[in-house]
Amino acid sequence: MDTIAAISTATGSAGIGIIRMSGEKCFEILEKIFVPKNEGEIKGYTIKYGNIINSESKEIIDEVLVSYFVKPKSYTTENMCEINSHGGSMVERAILQECLKNGATLAEPGEFTKRAFLNGRIDLSQAEAVMDIINSKSESERKASINQLEGKLSKKIKEIESILLDAMADIEASIDYPEYDIEEMTNKKLASIVEVVREKLIKLQESYGQGKLIKDGINTAIIGKPNVGKSSLLNLLLNEERAIVSDIEGTTRDTIEEYINLKGITLKIIDTAGIRKTNDEVEKIGVEKAINIIDHVDLIISIFDDSRAFDEEDEKIVELIKNKKAIVLLNKSDLQNNKIDVNKYFNSNQKIIKFSTKTEEGLDKLYGYITEMFDMNEISLNNGELLTNIRQKNHIDNAIENLNGLDQEVKNNRTVDIIAIYIKQILEELESITGGSVSEDIINEIFSKFCLGKWKTTKFDKWIKG
Repeated sequence: MDTIAAISTATGSAGIGIIRMSGEKCFEILEKIFVPKNEGEIKGYTIKYGNIINSESKEIIDEVLVSYFVKPKSYTTENMCEINSHGGSMVERAILQECLKNGATLAEPGEFTKRAFLNGRIDLSQAEAVMDIINSKSESERKASINQLEGKLSKKIKEIESILLDAMADIEASIDYPEYDIEEMTNKKLASIVEVVREKLIKLQESYGQGKLIKDGINTAIIGKPNVGKSSLLNLLLNEERAIVSDIEGTTRDTIEEYINLKGITLKIIDTAGIRKTNDEVEKIGVEKAINIIDHVDLIISIFDDSRAFDEEDEKIVELIKNKKAIVLLNKSDLQNNKIDVNKYFNSNQKIIKFSTKTEEGLDKLYGYITEMFDMNEISLNNGELLTNIRQKNHIDNAIENLNGLDQEVKNNRTVDIIAIYIKQILEELESITGGSVSEDIINEIFSKFCLGKWKTTKFDKWIKG
């Protein structure tokens, strides 16, 4: 494979920038562009201080530290080096250009991690965890991603595979060597295996809901009539003036989405249009969207104006949130003019807070209720056995479907060769999670979503590559 190179740090000025190279010619290229202050043998896990130079003019480009990783003890299992330069796009690009001029190829998105996967250092679920760590928006997501990177999901998958492979070995032996007195798998034994595997697969299937909450955040809708304080609440939660606050009804006509981190929990906050009857066609669309969102979120924060008596529109909102996971905020409590009869409109099981977006009364209580309702720390420490993306879940769904087919064949006393087909199909689905039996197209699709050192290709850059 080619020796690849890329900028591994984000765009912009910083104290340090990192240019990474991996491949057989890594050190050979480095010798042409790096002048160490002290000569010596290249050893793995060492750092050398010196200058990166233009290989033609010998002009110094930057003062750097170079980290050496000798195969197979590197991230990719290939010879690798990391050039630690001063941060900033100009110096990073100049160093990368020297790498490319002297034999390296610009890395594709996710190619370093892809090579780690192809070279057997990590499996596919662990590779996906790398990207999840990079994109994590909360402590819970980070912890869950680290668990997956450590191979805890892979271990659970292999545990299930081991049970099925043992059964498969017995079946194959009875098929291939009928002349020997090999005990065939009895229906009773197969039925027992089916139930053990089913329990483990369903546990993984059910973990997806938790994993999705950790990864994507809790979809949270703020709903209410116009002018009850929805946008003010959003601004308060974000600690910035994100939404326009106005006394004019219908100011918010569409949804506004933002992320906040609450004690390690990510909330995807959706501020909706005020729910009311309106003849304004644009506002009407916004109201319809707000109502539809209610059925598709994980949490509803419903806000009412406690300084005004309930009307028909308030009652409609109460009906909309009935039997939903919701927190009710009675806003404008600072006015000391409470008009809402709580006992009349809400049941005792609903979480109700006297609130003020102006004085922040009730804010701590709101945070407390949310952390109670979604204990992400508990979830993320669930032995690391969490499905965190739809690709993984689809394979588990397919495995369960084939397991149900296997169960039916066992109950119908079908021959072992038919049963073997179902077991093989289940194994293929499980192997697809860890990358044992996935197509090259799927692998390329997964790694194409990875971040690549923020190199912007231009015509000049392509010319430099040769």
